[in-house]
Amino acid sequence: MEGYKVYVTRMIPEKAILYLKDHYDVEVNPEDRPLERSELLDKVKNRHGIITMLNDKVDAELMDQAGSQCRIFANYAVGYNNIDIPAATERAIFISNTPDVLTDATADMTWALLLSAARRVVEGDRIVRSGGFTGWSPLLMLGVEVTGKTLGIIGAGRIGQAVARRAQGFGMKILYTANNPRADFERETGASFAGLNVLLSQSDFVSVHVPLTPLTHHLISVSEFAIMKESSILINTARGPVVDEKALAEALRNGQIRAAGLDVYEREPEVEKELLVLDNVVLSPHLGSSTLDTRERMGLMAAENIIAALHGKIPPQCLNPQAATKGR
Repeated sequence: MEGYKVYVTRMIPEKAILYLKDHYDVEVNPEDRPLERSELLDKVKNRHGIITMLNDKVDAELMDQAGSQCRIFANYAVGYNNIDIPAATERAIFISNTPDVLTDATADMTWALLLSAARRVVEGDRIVRSGGFTGWSPLLMLGVEVTGKTLGIIGAGRIGQAVARRAQGFGMKILYTANNPRADFERETGASFAGLNVLLSQSDFVSVHVPLTPLTHHLISVSEFAIMKESSILINTARGPVVDEKALAEALRNGQIRAAGLDVYEREPEVEKELLVLDNVVLSPHLGSSTLDTRERMGLMAAENIIAALHGKIPPQCLNPQAATKGR
């Protein structure tokens, strides 16, 4: 639609950008870095649609700066804790996200971290590269087996369930927490519903898959690590602040738990300094959805949401359809 302006706060796969350029005047942040707040406030001015990243704070100030003509902020992520949805709804601005398309990629990344932490893959890689590998030894870098162990899944949404389905191939017993029991999930995987404390005390591997909310901030902290087995391994591919990083570092250093694998961080991109010096934690730079196929699908989904909103429709992945009832 002629005259409509769209801004993308970070470079995303070209296919989505070209798709948008077929319809609108599109500008993209050309630098491989998040925009400073002042830059972001300037760049959203007079835009009709904006594609934002998970580290862009989308609040009332930003919405007002965009202007009354703005119809949508399309978040290039499944999570949306960076967005003030009530403020958007009040301003008749749609908010959308990119669910489903990154489920398998994030579940795969969860397993990459789980297996790496269990079998000390990254630690072994460092030894080989540094010349420390002198030959096979019966006691060299003993890890833990995965097959037949108990996997505890905190949050049985799309990603948590996908992680559980993969666990079936390892013959694992599956425990899970959720707001309510999931009968279909239990029938499919044999998973058992459990309270958080029971799950933590019985699981050999604990994988976190809850959204970040005030209730889940530091959901795993000092008291939770005290409940876990000394042999347990924690994996977090959800949101960093769900896990108290200082408490995690202490638990890893003191042997309260065996190991951890993290793809997200509490003050991202900053990482707790105490974690950086520990060999029993695998650290990856937020790669959960980082496959070409997934990132392209995320971009196209965000673009489709933009197009729907600018055509006067409720976006397919809209998080606040009630915004359509607000006057402009």
